[in-house]
Amino acid sequence: MKTQGSTLTDDYDDPLITIEEDEEAHEDDLWFLLGPLEEEPDVLPPGPRAEPPDTAVIDDWAKAEGVQAARLARVAGRLGALDDRLLRGPEGWRHRLALIEAADLSWFAGDRVSSDRLALWVSMRLSGAQDDPNALARVGWAVRRLTGGPGPKADLAAFLDRRDPENIEDGAERFEDRAGGWLDVMAAAADLHPITRACMGFHLWSPAGLGQQGDQIEAAVTASRIAASEGSGAIFAPLAMGGGAGGLRVSGSPAERLARWLDGMNSAILTAMRTLDDIEAWTGRAENVMAHLFGRTPVALRKVFAEWPLVSAPMAEAVTGASRAAVQRNLAWMDANSLIREVTGQGRFRMWLIKN
Repeated sequence: MKTQGSTLTDDYDDPLITIEEDEEAHEDDLWFLLGPLEEEPDVLPPGPRAEPPDTAVIDDWAKAEGVQAARLARVAGRLGALDDRLLRGPEGWRHRLALIEAADLSWFAGDRVSSDRLALWVSMRLSGAQDDPNALARVGWAVRRLTGGPGPKADLAAFLDRRDPENIEDGAERFEDRAGGWLDVMAAAADLHPITRACMGFHLWSPAGLGQQGDQIEAAVTASRIAASEGSGAIFAPLAMGGGAGGLRVSGSPAERLARWLDGMNSAILTAMRTLDDIEAWTGRAENVMAHLFGRTPVALRKVFAEWPLVSAPMAEAVTGASRAAVQRNLAWMDANSLIREVTGQGRFRMWLIKN
C-alpha cells in the first residue's frame, strides 16, 4: 500500500510540473507585451496631461513684478513725470513723440521707415517708388494710435483695424475669439501694475494667435497704450525711441523679460524728456527772434516745427494752409537766422529741422 501511494503521488505531481514549465516558457515567448504596472521602467514618456489654464501664466508675471519692484517703481515715477509734462504742454508735443516712436518701432520691426518718409506720408500721403506701401500703412496706423483714440481694451479689433473676412471658412478660428482669449488674460491680470501688464501682453501676443505681418508693431503699440492707461497726459508709454527697443526682445523668463522691458522703457522715457526739453527751449528762442514778424505764417511755422521732427515746404504749406510763397519766404528767413537747418543738401525736396 505504501509503495502504491508513492507511485500515485509521483504520477500526480509530474503533469503539474510540466504544465507550469510550459506556461513559463510560453510567457517568455511573449516578450513584446508590457509587464505589470509596478515593473514599468521610469524612463517611459509621461502620458497626456491637462493643459494649464490661460490665466496660470499671470502667477509667473506677478512673481517677476515682485523681483523687479524697485526698478518698476523708478520707471513708473518717470512715466508719471512725462505724463504730467505732456498734460501741461501743447498738443503738438504728443504728436512729435508719436512720430519719433513710430519711426523707431518701424526699424525694430524691420520696416525701416525713416522720419522724413514718415512725415511726408502722414502729412500728405506722399510716397516714393522705393517705399513699401504696406510698411507705410503700418507705421501710419501706429502714429494714429499713438496720438489718440480709444485704447485696445475698448475694442481690440477696432483698435487694430482687423476684422474676419466675410467668407471665412466654417470651423476656422475667428479673430474675435483669439482676441477674446488675450483680453480675458489681460483682464484677469488687473492686479498687476499697468507696465507689467503691458509687458506680459506684448509677450503673450504671438502665443495668443494675434500675430501677422507687422505684428511686432501692433503688439508694441498696444502694449504702449496699456502701460500709459492710467495717465491723462501721456497717451502712450515710449518703448523704442532712443534705442529702447531692446526691451522688446523675446527671450528668457518673465523676470528677465520684465527687467529688459523696464530698462528699455527707462531709456525711451529719458529720450522723450530730452526731446521735450529741446523743443521747449527752441520754441522760447524762436518766439523771441520772430517777435517782430507780422502775419500768421511765422506763428504757424513755429507750431509745425514743434509738432514735426522734419518739415518740407510742401508739408508746411499743406499743414498751415499758407501760400507757397509765404512758406518759402519764412523758411528762408528762419534758416538765415539759425532757427532751422536744411538736412538734405539738395535743391529739391528739401527738409528742415529745428536748430538748437
